[in-house]
Amino acid sequence: MTYHVHLFKILFSMEDDLFRIQKAERIQNLWKVNTILILSAIGLYAWMAFLGLGSESISSIAVSLTQPAYETSKLWFMIGRALYGLVFAMFILFVPSLLLYLLTGIPYKKLIIMQQVVLVVILLERVLWVPIVIFSGLNWQVSPLSFGIIASYITEIPWMIYFFGAITLFQLWIIWFQVKYITSLSEMKKPLIWINVVLLHFLGWCLTALTAFTDSYILSGWFG
Repeated sequence: MTYHVHLFKILFSMEDDLFRIQKAERIQNLWKVNTILILSAIGLYAWMAFLGLGSESISSIAVSLTQPAYETSKLWFMIGRALYGLVFAMFILFVPSLLLYLLTGIPYKKLIIMQQVVLVVILLERVLWVPIVIFSGLNWQVSPLSFGIIASYITEIPWMIYFFGAITLFQLWIIWFQVKYITSLSEMKKPLIWINVVLLHFLGWCLTALTAFTDSYILSGWFG
């Protein structure tokens, strides 16, 4: 049986598509969809940089720069964010798929399909960040969609705020989706699947917090 990757079908007819993925012997359109998603991530992060999201370190010293130097700084910032989008998309698609392949034995390509859906949801979340930042002035780590806004009332430790800011309603849905997906393709016991998926996300939240903290530090040092 050949399965043609259609991500939105998985979202809106999940049970049927999961059955087809389980029975599939060949998968088509996998790398085409990967390419589209990676290019979308690059474009999205470049667009967010163009709008100035995350560029506070550059804006804060704008008055001390000449116009050409300021424009050059913005250009390099956009290039850096576009490259970040590339690395981020590839990481989301391939690294969790590999780890879950080693843990569950589910074919690697079928796990990539799962991560394609995950990446679509994450990119959608990033799109929703834009009006929140522009109209509310709230950065992603204190988005109303995350637990970071609660953490900011409890602690002023940046790493902790970034960590809880990485835990969003979208992330909780992703955990549920991954557990459901893996359960339908694996004979592993469901509690063990939950433990592995939640642990994987916990490590991801730690990495996100570390990356955000380091990113802010590097920007401050580079442009400050």
